[in-house]
Amino acid sequence: MIKAAYKTRQQELLISYLEESCGKHFTAEDLKKHFEEQNISLGTATIYRQLEKLVSEGKVLKYFVDEHSAACFEYLGGNCAEDEQHFHLKCEVCGTLFHLECEELAEIKSHLFKDHGFELNPFRTVLYGTCQNCRK
Repeated sequence: MIKAAYKTRQQELLISYLEESCGKHFTAEDLKKHFEEQNISLGTATIYRQLEKLVSEGKVLKYFVDEHSAACFEYLGGNCAEDEQHFHLKCEVCGTLFHLECEELAEIKSHLFKDHGFELNPFRTVLYGTCQNCRK
């Protein structure tokens, strides 16, 4: 007997938010703040449990930017695909993590493999610097 997937209102709210945020990076704390601003009670443990479930299903990508930051997540549904070439930029001033699709960086990835035998993982590649807003 196959057990049907059980969906709660909290799961539906979380999935709905993730679908609207496709391609954006977020932490569990970002989700908690979002739902608090909407006056929706969604516990931290519930958020983590649902995110881990979505990671195991391949619907959400989980990665760690550095040893000092919380785990980062990215929803892969909709128009996003795990095999898309994208990199990440992290502002050292405000801490914002940016999703970057850039053909020139994809060429660098190709060069590293072809000429140096090194396969770069773009999902775990983070370039650090200062974002446009913080430079003002």
